[in-house]
Amino acid sequence: MSEQVVEPGKPATTPDDEHPEREHREQYDEHPEQEHDEELRLRFPGDRRAQAGASMSATAMLRRLPHLVRRAMTLAWAADRTSTVLLLVCQALAGVFGALALYATTGTLAALLVPGPVTEHLRTAAPSLLLLTLSAALRAVLGIAVVGLSGRVSPRITREAELALIAAGCAAELKAYDEPTYNEQWEAADRGASTTPDLLSNAQDVIASTVSLAAAAGVLAALHPWLVPLLLLGSVPTAVAAVRTARIHYLAAVTTNEDRGALRVYRWFLIDKTRADQVRSDQVTPFLMAKYRRAEAKIVAATDRATREAAKVSLLAALGTGAGSALIWGTLLYLVASGRIDLAAAGTATFALRTASSGLQGLVGNGARLYRMGLYLDDYFTFLDEAGGHRIRRGHRIPAAPRLVEVTDLVHAYPGEQQEPALRGVSMSLREGEVVAVIGQNGSGKSTLLKLLSGLYLPQSGRITWDGVPVEELDAEGMWSRVARVPQEFARWPLGAAENIHLGHLTDQVMADVERAAARTGFDEIVDRLRSGWRTLLAQGWWGGAELSGGGWQRAAVARALYRTARCPGLLILDEPTSDLDPRAEHRILHALRALAPGRITLLVTHNIANAAVADRVIVMDKGRIVQTGTWAELAERPDGLFRELLDLQRDRTVPAQRAAGEES
Repeated sequence: MSEQVVEPGKPATTPDDEHPEREHREQYDEHPEQEHDEELRLRFPGDRRAQAGASMSATAMLRRLPHLVRRAMTLAWAADRTSTVLLLVCQALAGVFGALALYATTGTLAALLVPGPVTEHLRTAAPSLLLLTLSAALRAVLGIAVVGLSGRVSPRITREAELALIAAGCAAELKAYDEPTYNEQWEAADRGASTTPDLLSNAQDVIASTVSLAAAAGVLAALHPWLVPLLLLGSVPTAVAAVRTARIHYLAAVTTNEDRGALRVYRWFLIDKTRADQVRSDQVTPFLMAKYRRAEAKIVAATDRATREAAKVSLLAALGTGAGSALIWGTLLYLVASGRIDLAAAGTATFALRTASSGLQGLVGNGARLYRMGLYLDDYFTFLDEAGGHRIRRGHRIPAAPRLVEVTDLVHAYPGEQQEPALRGVSMSLREGEVVAVIGQNGSGKSTLLKLLSGLYLPQSGRITWDGVPVEELDAEGMWSRVARVPQEFARWPLGAAENIHLGHLTDQVMADVERAAARTGFDEIVDRLRSGWRTLLAQGWWGGAELSGGGWQRAAVARALYRTARCPGLLILDEPTSDLDPRAEHRILHALRALAPGRITLLVTHNIANAAVADRVIVMDKGRIVQTGTWAELAERPDGLFRELLDLQRDRTVPAQRAAGEES
């Protein structure tokens, strides 16, 4: 092996040393198949969608079409009743005028194809020609009206569908977000909602095709009874192919649903502003892009397979349709040659066959698309009814501010095969006017306990009561109106500064309360420096918007909680409310908590043991259990226990000594 020649005073380098980012990128590009961690996967609740797709058939489609059309019309009726009625009337009239045009064609041809002077022929055909012209013109006008009405109703259907889906999602219990199946159900319902823009147009096309087919079939039946059965027989290959291709594409979409979800997650993490600095500093782009490409490749492969299979089916259907067309036109020629129908009737039959064939193909094609949409809509309506099986169903008692909250043998575990219970046998009592600090190491169950006390989770085992009433019997909205929270990951609402505190419409009285709450946290001082004061939009990505520091946002979050508890006392719950604040701001907020203590129950989670001294009582948690309780002074005087251990660690601020000069590592 040759040695590298190094110039004096110059460090040795290798090609990879000169371009470390190239190695960082290529290690994922060259070996995209290597995976050492679990990929993003949704947990499907069985294979109901795959079974539904596999059971698609022409018979099933025909049985279900009336239900799907009725569902589309119901959505349209809810969105815009007047336009929906006009749309149905226009469709019906268009069918009537289509039938009249075909009958007028028969009269016109019968008048023109008999011996005699041309002038006499035209005079005889004039009524039929007039009826044909008027029918065609009115049908064209009605077609324009249908397009305009559909363009008016469809966006309204989409808006109502999206609003209903969002409302259903907000009506789910918080525990739903811990269930992987809920994410999959939401994705499926969202996809169902996304089909609603085309739902009405497809239903409308099905109606139009049905009316056109019925009118043409009536004419053909009047001309000769053989023509209608032959027409239906010739359409069988098209119908079978339409259903099979719809099934192929639907199954491809279902089987790639989790990969599409993974794409959204990777894309969001790569472009979201809150992580943009870490994407760059950690050089994570090549790694996540490799994962993105792998997920995308799976989707492309499934789509390509579906396209090839659908093309084969369509080719076979085209051959069958060609044979059916030859049979129909051959039969028509035979009927003319044998004298069973005259030339005028044959001419009318030609137009009627083209109209009926077009209507039948439209019915089959649009029906197959509507059927596939119906499978997605099933997911949508199921979610609306049950919110993924997690719809909030609690009691109806409206609570007052609780004077006593009691917790008995509380147990709570998050979903997951390897998850230990977050809470185990927790019992405690909280009284009005009391400030209680909850401390413990990371993962000890503090935040979970606060969510249960807030009514965001219901007890899986054990009991929580407000003044003796189990929380399950309380009205959820009424209970939450009595809770003011500052979670660890508080929201940074893209609203005005005042709206961030009130979260609603502002009045003079509301504004006075907002300013008082802001003054308790120092948020008012931040607002004074904003360009438009309280009206400043706190969303930097938008025109005129401003961005706050982490401490500024935390002051806003605490002010929001203080505003809520001042207007509707109950529980004031703060989870690390001063983690981003300087000592002066921290001192100010802790004094505000103490001043607001009367008339409410205050809980404070903090890792700063010194801050817990503001509380009347301290609860120490470890591994989901309460291991110590008492006043700050009592716990500090004990020579052992977790509280004393954490306190001593915080007091020990000794910095490891620097390495002595010349000392080897």
